[in-house]
Amino acid sequence: MTKTNTKSEELLGCLAVFGSAFFFYLSTAVIRWSKARVSLDPAFFVFVRFLLGFLLICSVLYLKKQRLKPENYHLLIGRTISNCVAVYCFYKGVVLTSVAEANILNMTYPLFIAAFSWIFLKSQRDVTTTVIVIIAFIGIWLILSPGKSSLDLNHLWGISSGVSASFSIIYLNLSRKFHDSETILFYMFGLGAVISFILFHEKIFVPDTRELYYLTICSGFAICGQYLITLGFRYVTAVEGGIISSARILLAAILGPWIASDPALSLSGWIGALLIFAANVYLTVRKAKSGPDRPTGAL
Repeated sequence: MTKTNTKSEELLGCLAVFGSAFFFYLSTAVIRWSKARVSLDPAFFVFVRFLLGFLLICSVLYLKKQRLKPENYHLLIGRTISNCVAVYCFYKGVVLTSVAEANILNMTYPLFIAAFSWIFLKSQRDVTTTVIVIIAFIGIWLILSPGKSSLDLNHLWGISSGVSASFSIIYLNLSRKFHDSETILFYMFGLGAVISFILFHEKIFVPDTRELYYLTICSGFAICGQYLITLGFRYVTAVEGGIISSARILLAAILGPWIASDPALSLSGWIGALLIFAANVYLTVRKAKSGPDRPTGAL
């Protein structure tokens, strides 16, 4: 492989990972756009996202003539349940707060992974990481706008998406030791569709043309994001990919007023977003130095 080809592949990888962050953001912007035109519960968006993802992965498996080789079902189920909770809380946060705040709070999952590692793994209890995580949690508090007369409890949906996404990533890293990406995605999308339908079947119905449009566009953007991040991590390092993925924090903060008609972030909100972004970058670099598995995307 020539040096030129390597550089081209690295550029392709960086663009793909950045594109994934943009598409993940757009998928949530669609939910906000739909509010003024149709009445769809966030659970419906979750169901369609998993259903379309399942149909896509089935098509890929058929074309590749690939057979599934599941081994540790508890890891696949854990990944699925935690991912379902993360996506639902994320979409709920988009509806009840703002697209920017929900995206930023969702991207706190590396902080919760670090916090859980500190609690359960003594080897992870170094002083620098502890300080960084504490500073990041100050950033979260700034996002929650403590200057207001009362705390908006709707922000707990965004925080919950970050917490559950951290469990989803932990299960993903454990599962990838035994399963290929197609097997993980097959069970995540398939079981996710079944679980979301069972839990929220009263909110799921046969949509009309306009409702189907928003459901399909939202899910399509999210699936494109999933595909691009999987593609991108083939050609970039874990550090590069992790940092670029965290750019969704900045994208959400900058594009919110322009794309999703969000109110602009306050000064404290911007400081909080930058603190969370900086903490994610540090934790990504630190984890890469210890030899991490490459992720395929939290959501």
